[in-house]
Amino acid sequence: MADLVLRAARIDDDIDPVDIAVTDGLISEIGPGLATTAPEDIDCAGRVVIPGLIESHVHLDKAFLDAERPATDGTLAGAIAITAELKRGFTVESIKDRARRVLDLAIMNGTTVIRAHPDVDPIVGLRGVHAVAELREEYRGMIDIQIVAFPQEGILRAPGTLALLREALRAGADVMGGCTYNERSVPDCRRHIDLVFELAAEFEVPVDMHADFADDASDPRFAMADYIAEATTRAGFGGRVTLGHMTSLAGRTREDRTATLARLSAAGVAVVPLPATDMHLGGRADTTNARRGIAPIRELWAAGITTAYSSNNIRNAFTPYGNADLLDIGLFLAQTSHLAGPADLTRVLAMATTEASRVIGIADSYGLRVGARADLVVLSATRVAQALLDRPDRCYVIKSGRMVARTTSTRQLLPAAHAVH
Repeated sequence: MADLVLRAARIDDDIDPVDIAVTDGLISEIGPGLATTAPEDIDCAGRVVIPGLIESHVHLDKAFLDAERPATDGTLAGAIAITAELKRGFTVESIKDRARRVLDLAIMNGTTVIRAHPDVDPIVGLRGVHAVAELREEYRGMIDIQIVAFPQEGILRAPGTLALLREALRAGADVMGGCTYNERSVPDCRRHIDLVFELAAEFEVPVDMHADFADDASDPRFAMADYIAEATTRAGFGGRVTLGHMTSLAGRTREDRTATLARLSAAGVAVVPLPATDMHLGGRADTTNARRGIAPIRELWAAGITTAYSSNNIRNAFTPYGNADLLDIGLFLAQTSHLAGPADLTRVLAMATTEASRVIGIADSYGLRVGARADLVVLSATRVAQALLDRPDRCYVIKSGRMVARTTSTRQLLPAAHAVH
């Protein structure tokens, strides 16, 4: 006997619906018409079932700050400056209060794993790391949280940050972060990258850096991808390095871009575009044909680079909107990246599921297959390729075989008021 069975679940548009049995938190059987019984039996009635969504890049500590101080100029520099001021008033409890709003929304929207990037710097110290670490325990069994030690203010530019990063890793941070462009010079940017890899090697953790976040690469601090690829290979970190944003790639020539993407692919570096933030902050100085930069998705795919996407910030100076809904972000990414049709949209969905699992290092235990952890979402959609277009309800959200959220809704088309009967 299983603990849970999902009946008539659509997991692939090219095959008939199947049953999914869950035992001890793992998927134990997949197939049509399973004879297995369980105390909990859900009839999916042909609705789509996907593995749990993965937010691979979110700033829980800075969410919902727009209620305290909205953005003024809509630039990256302005957002960093406003947030630096607000951080002075952060407490562990205030961070947790705002972050809980994100976590609750994320769970209801089908997210089962989050990689969070709390700031680590002399302004906020380790308050963000401690807050997210406490939430990791509080939400255990509902959502998994990875913690990235993130030096938003730079490392060399903010003396004392290096020691704080080391302390954050000792305190339980899972990933070494970086903000390569927030240093004063190219040599300092490269030293920042080297320090990130040195700390990652010392604590045996993966690397996840913000990089090349600009409209173009005219400022060479925003053209660090090639150096990062070199550093990845030198450190033997292939498959364990992720770069967020990477918008300046889109502003480089095709020939230059192709060469850089080939280097990232060969080095085993993943890329996570963050379309809500990238579109909002981009092109602010342009007076004609304002650039709306997102890393070139189709070219990343063609280069064989592991590519995910995520929400990044939610309702603050970096991104003044968002509901921690990865399907909404995926549809926005498709709309703004010239992606359309069943093949493209299915692949975009994979960017928030199977591809994201590779980014955050859980692919071995993840997915719709026997033996994988039973992190599952039942959508109201009936075709996988239309899961983004349909804006479906997350009917059931299942974490390690246990239901953690449910959505029920009723929509009814009523006769027109003026209809004559």
